[in-house]
Amino acid sequence: MRISSSQMFRNFSKWCLGTISAVFIAGTFHANAQGDALFKAKCASCHQTHKDGTGPKLFQVRTKWADGGAKDGSIYQWVNNWQAAAASDPYAQTVTTYSGAAMQQFPELKKEDIDAILDWVDAQPDPAAAAEGGAEGAASPTTTAVEEESSNGWVWIILGVIFAVVIGAVSGVRRQLKSAMADSVGDADNGTYTQEFKTWAWKNRKYVGLTSLVVVIALIVSSFLGLYSIGVVEEYHPSQPIQFPHAVHAGTNKIDCKYCHNTVTESRTAGIPSVNVCMNCHKQVNGRTPEQQEQIAKIYEAAGYIPEGAGKYTGKTKPIVWNKVHVLPDHVYFNHSQHVVVGGLDCKQCHGDMTKQVETQKVWPIQELNKIEGNIVLTKPTLTMGWCIECHAEKEISTGSIDTKNDGYYNEIHKRLLKHGKSLYGKYLEDGKVTVKELGGWECAKCHY
Repeated sequence: MRISSSQMFRNFSKWCLGTISAVFIAGTFHANAQGDALFKAKCASCHQTHKDGTGPKLFQVRTKWADGGAKDGSIYQWVNNWQAAAASDPYAQTVTTYSGAAMQQFPELKKEDIDAILDWVDAQPDPAAAAEGGAEGAASPTTTAVEEESSNGWVWIILGVIFAVVIGAVSGVRRQLKSAMADSVGDADNGTYTQEFKTWAWKNRKYVGLTSLVVVIALIVSSFLGLYSIGVVEEYHPSQPIQFPHAVHAGTNKIDCKYCHNTVTESRTAGIPSVNVCMNCHKQVNGRTPEQQEQIAKIYEAAGYIPEGAGKYTGKTKPIVWNKVHVLPDHVYFNHSQHVVVGGLDCKQCHGDMTKQVETQKVWPIQELNKIEGNIVLTKPTLTMGWCIECHAEKEISTGSIDTKNDGYYNEIHKRLLKHGKSLYGKYLEDGKVTVKELGGWECAKCHY
């Protein structure tokens, strides 16, 4: 089939148009990516897109400067050297009064870089407007309310009372019929209920004795199971003064646990973050929904911070009283750094997957901990002695000989075992690893004062 020149021209035009479009789209994507990266590297510590912080919001800031009467190009000079811009432009001078914090200078940013940043900022949707839209949608008449399930316990109580009354009535009728029948044949009275029961029990003494034995054993077992539950605090979830959704901080925002619990590698305790650590982020982030803003306002109150305008500290602080979740007996010693640094345990082994936990914190049940990928599967209830010693029996110090850890402490133990207990060392290595238990992890004094 022969292709005409007009068809060839039309196909060539389509290819050119497609190529130009692809280049334009790629260029736009690159510019957006560049603006995003530059904003996070240069601006995000003081500025937000749609909300005032240490510095004013940057959404449509070029329009704001133009409408305010700023000189042409003054905003670019401001970013490079704000002092020079303030000296040459009256509008730039008024911007210096916004906050007590001085604007940083970025002489390395070219006009194209600044435009890329501001183009990216102007392309960002307003999260507050999205949150309001979501709240309106939630409040719409079409939303189906979830009705709370009512308790049916009272139904079972009434049925139990009716059942007991029926049994009593039937028993009374039976006794009256039996008595009437005895009178009709001239027999003596059958006696009281107690006498009847004794007669029946003696007649069926074999089954009564067996049933009594089973009941006694069941009571003893139930009593011991009740004693074993003392001190088991799985699912313990106390209320807290401020709600802290770990799923948002550790999950969505991927904040490392050690950023807030910064003593976990150096101390016996993991440490509760001070309000100053919270303010590192929440000085800029005050929430998108009324619920979030309510909780973050408590942080501001504790820090003595007023977020309006550029924000300022009043010096009037209020301590946050957190409720302890993982409580060990006074005679138990536990060192976080020993387990995290030396033992190499991940936080999720004991605390669960915090990237998915909405609650502030709770004691996870062992069944839930065992579902987490990478966790050592254990059977004893969380925070019990059996849980600890079972973990010490399963967790390895090293796979193979312990000198592979390249640690002076373990290298010395390796030498002593080879010199004084080579056969014992061989038994340790039969399963391909040396466990905490094999090196004294079950000694009472390791964990108890």
